[in-house]
Amino acid sequence: MASGYILIDKPIKMSSHGVVNRLRQLTHIKKIGHAGTLDPLATGLMLLAVGREATKKIIQFSQMDKEYLADIQLGEETDTYDREGRVISSYQGEKIKKGELVKALENFLGPQEQLPPMYSAKKVAGQKLYHLARRGKDIERPKQQVVISNLELLSYKWPLIKLRVSCSTGTYIRTLAYDLGRFLGTGAYLAGLRRTKIGPFAIDQAVELDKIGESDWEKRLF
Repeated sequence: MASGYILIDKPIKMSSHGVVNRLRQLTHIKKIGHAGTLDPLATGLMLLAVGREATKKIIQFSQMDKEYLADIQLGEETDTYDREGRVISSYQGEKIKKGELVKALENFLGPQEQLPPMYSAKKVAGQKLYHLARRGKDIERPKQQVVISNLELLSYKWPLIKLRVSCSTGTYIRTLAYDLGRFLGTGAYLAGLRRTKIGPFAIDQAVELDKIGESDWEKRLF
């Protein structure tokens, strides 16, 4: 039975679990895992392990650094830290100048602690946080150590920021957006996200899910 790894460009509005299920249907192999979840609204690079031998070694890929293109909307906060959530505060002050933004971004470089959002798949005491959040609960959760190694401002036109973010595994870009909004005093949420790299693997090496068939998926393995 074939075993190996495949790079997929995840479409918007599909869950990471949905990508896994689609590959199971195509390959008729149940043992499939991935090297890092993407939210349904996010697109981009997923590295999937197909077959028992490959899934045993998936940890080597899941621990690799990631790169993202992030669209951040200033001026509002939502309860999910992204555009799907309910707006919980709005900013009425002056527009943030580009120089202020550039200076603020410097504070988010390097090692730091992040608080995982309640609307996330992270487990605390055996329960996924988003299950609790949907029941209206907001529990104490431990901060986690992450490293943001690069924050490149690609464009800025109030209230929308586009960033290239290079970071360690486990970094929540939604939390970065929320924290940046708090730092600036405007509020912010993640308006769009695309993962472009996992370690040495880049999005231009990936294949779109709907372009893989039952007869040719093995050719995509490495």
